[in-house]
Amino acid sequence: DKISHQSVISRYRTMTIKGGKQQFQIVLSSTPFYAESGGQVGDTGYLLGADGEKVAVLDTVKENKLHIHIVNQLPKNTEQMFTAQVDATRRQLISSNHSATHLMHSALREALGTHVAQKGSLVNSEYLRFDFSHFGKMTDEELAQVEARVNEKIKAAIGLKEYRNTPIAEATKMGATALFGEKYGDQVRVVSVGDWARELCGGTHVSRSGQLGVVKLLSESSLGAGVRRVEALVGADAYKFLAREHILLNSLTEIIKGARVEELPERISDLVNKIKEIEKELATLRTDAALAKSSELIKNVKK
Repeated sequence: DKISHQSVISRYRTMTIKGGKQQFQIVLSSTPFYAESGGQVGDTGYLLGADGEKVAVLDTVKENKLHIHIVNQLPKNTEQMFTAQVDATRRQLISSNHSATHLMHSALREALGTHVAQKGSLVNSEYLRFDFSHFGKMTDEELAQVEARVNEKIKAAIGLKEYRNTPIAEATKMGATALFGEKYGDQVRVVSVGDWARELCGGTHVSRSGQLGVVKLLSESSLGAGVRRVEALVGADAYKFLAREHILLNSLTEIIKGARVEELPERISDLVNKIKEIEKELATLRTDAALAKSSELIKNVKK
């Protein structure tokens, strides 16, 4: 379960951040750390020196094809051998969310049409965000269809395959979709979820779709003309969300006596309308009372 590699520091430099504080950028001779790109956030972890010193890696970014490791302090001995250790738990969560975006993309194209194209994404350890081209707001039925289709593919435990150093022309023939705005060379990496989802991608992924557990769509919104955004939770985070939703629904059925879960929207809507009517009646009564009081005061005016 460890993601590590033996390496040495090939170069480093100091950078100044907000408040005049300093951080350091380190380049290793080789690294297991994934650098932020393609919507996937960079890895965190630490560098463990041969002398036992441990330096936390706060982020990993790309600069001119170099992997830059961000740290708060430089090792005392920069000449020694280091074990570059990735936070494997966090990487697994990120990988799950990234694989889920591929499933989401295919499910959206299947439900809405082949005009759907990825316009951006954010993949971190907490949730996924996926932006895509579409001409209108998705209906509740379409959202349910996409979520059900993704979870169907998860249940099928489909193996993910990667095709490294694939000529771009061959990848296109394979039907691999590309990330919007991303520049690709002559040789690309293709990630395929069976024959269902196939994309050009340089990110990290799970080995089988079943590792995702479950995907729960949270929201769908507009980013502007012709671009929509969905957000979702994956795995344990999705289960926690569903558990909280279950507790909330049970609480509501307790408050609204005799209501079944499927009746809650209608019953709550009725209650809201009744409250509005009562508020209007109350406002009228307050106005009448104020007028009556003012009339009484006028009668008792003394010059």
